[in-house]
Amino acid sequence: MIKRFVLIINLFLFFSISLYPQINSSGIKLGRVKYSGGGDWYNDPSAEPQLLDFVKKNTNINVEPQYEFVDLASDNIFYYPILFLTGHGNINFTDSEVRRLRAYLKSGGFLYVDDDYGLDKFIRREMKKVFPEQNFVELPYSHGIFKYPFQFPNGVPKIHEHDNKEPQCFGLFYNERLCVLYTYESNPSDGWPGDDVHKLEPEKRLAALKFGTNIIVWALSN
Repeated sequence: MIKRFVLIINLFLFFSISLYPQINSSGIKLGRVKYSGGGDWYNDPSAEPQLLDFVKKNTNINVEPQYEFVDLASDNIFYYPILFLTGHGNINFTDSEVRRLRAYLKSGGFLYVDDDYGLDKFIRREMKKVFPEQNFVELPYSHGIFKYPFQFPNGVPKIHEHDNKEPQCFGLFYNERLCVLYTYESNPSDGWPGDDVHKLEPEKRLAALKFGTNIIVWALSN
């Protein structure tokens, strides 16, 4: 199944390649969101390459296992079908960034936000700028993102302990399509880097990689 957004991106690349010769569209990449406000948006740069390598080995999705960051103020966000945002602290979106992110999400883009601890109140505030009429809603365990290709009958797995709370998975929607996924008290992206980074148990790291794969599959097929 080819997602409408991917077709739009491919057409955009076709007509823009002379302006952006550095863009390589041979495989799906994740765009790490660079934001202002003081939070460490850049932490764990090996996370995306390790996750995409797992995706490459366990699905037939064409991916490029590498780390790339993207500024929300740039139109380059439209080159990525999936954006990833994480960190430990404050986030501040400018008016221009809000407009671009809203346009990206309404055009079929997907944003995954993972609270690496201390992000919660800031991401809720900033996403309210993007979709003022919405609040994050918790996804039920019956949601498709927990079902394919890997089963998570109890919802998002607990990968990294923060405040001894239950892990939760929230969403924002546009035209009934889940376009923003937010994981809280779970921290799957801590399980994506190599074993030597966070020293997680093998089963937790595997669960994190599987859930990350579910996110990518869902984002590209819905």
